Amino acid sequence: MPLGTDIWAVIVAAGSGSRLASAGLGPKQYLRWRGVPLFWHSARTLSRVARVRGLVLVFPPADVQAMEAEVAELARAEGLGLSWRVAAGGARRQDSVRLGLAALPPECGFVLVHDAARPFASAALTQRLVEALDRGARAAIPAVAVKDTVKRVAGGLVGETLPRAELVAVQTPQAFVRDMLETAHAEALARGLEATDDASLVEGACPVAVIEGEEANVKITTAEDLALLNDGRRTIPCAGWGYDVHRYGGERPLVLGGVPIPGGPGVVAHSDGDVLLHALADALLGAFGGGDIGQHFPDTDPRWAGADSAVLLLEVLAQARAAGVEVVQADLTVVAQVPRISPHREAIAANVANLLGLPRARVNVKATTEEGLGFTGEKLGIKAVALVSGLRSL
Repeated sequence: MPLGTDIWAVIVAAGSGSRLASAGLGPKQYLRWRGVPLFWHSARTLSRVARVRGLVLVFPPADVQAMEAEVAELARAEGLGLSWRVAAGGARRQDSVRLGLAALPPECGFVLVHDAARPFASAALTQRLVEALDRGARAAIPAVAVKDTVKRVAGGLVGETLPRAELVAVQTPQAFVRDMLETAHAEALARGLEATDDASLVEGACPVAVIEGEEANVKITTAEDLALLNDGRRTIPCAGWGYDVHRYGGERPLVLGGVPIPGGPGVVAHSDGDVLLHALADALLGAFGGGDIGQHFPDTDPRWAGADSAVLLLEVLAQARAAGVEVVQADLTVVAQVPRISPHREAIAANVANLLGLPRARVNVKATTEEGLGFTGEKLGIKAVALVSGLRSL
């Protein structure tokens, strides 16, 4: 059956946690961090990448039924916004990946494979992998430079010092053309080959593109690594306020919070003119002193002509997270005489919650008029204000 062009992700969460079990902690994918299991942080991050259409979460066979119920509850509570499936894994990691690939739908032609034990990977990292596929790569992996001198040792003696300049440490997620990766796993199974990552299975079939990884994208493996989940940094409350205005009378169709508003006035704008997401992006920048969206996406730059404001918002959100900000709540107000916002309020709130990775209940959307006063009252334009609250680790 021909495959489609959608991108899905396989999150591998099927390990037994043997190294943590010795410390009485059990499988690491189920450890609670910031109120949810470790594997869910990867699901959240991947859901924030616009091109990713769905997830397959792979768990130990004995846990599948319970995990399917838990994922359903988490997805419902947070408004995941993606299709998802649960699959049973195998004895080895590569068995789990192969079984996860088998659970992908026909419309999926490209796949990201990610380890649930890497909860710190960012949406920006995944976006760079997607862009590598868009440029024609059949396989792409993130990597960081090796800082230490690496030696090959045998029998307690140094056999060779490896050239550090040529070495990198490889991370996940890794991106592939789906049918090529499926073929590589089938051949490995038939020939009894073992590999510690998926890229090594396809290296003989095609060039593997290497993109810049993230130093923070570390893997939770041993009990000592758990300190990364509680690094002792100080957490303080933070807030940011944003405001934006657009004139009516332009050619851009009206979009609010990523939701098209049928019959609404056209707006004058350089990007897609989503006044609500622009205000929200400014509020996020305010939460960590990041300037304003005009500095990051100037209307004099042709790259942003007609740009999807959701993409701009996700870039700002990645910057906020890199600055240690965890968004907790968003309160948004649209000010306009026309059109009526109330028929679209729920769709806007749900979409914004999905973009921010928040439960629907933590996003509030209000609408008001200025009773015929000012430029909005004269139906000349629309404005929006946004307030975000969060916690910032310092």
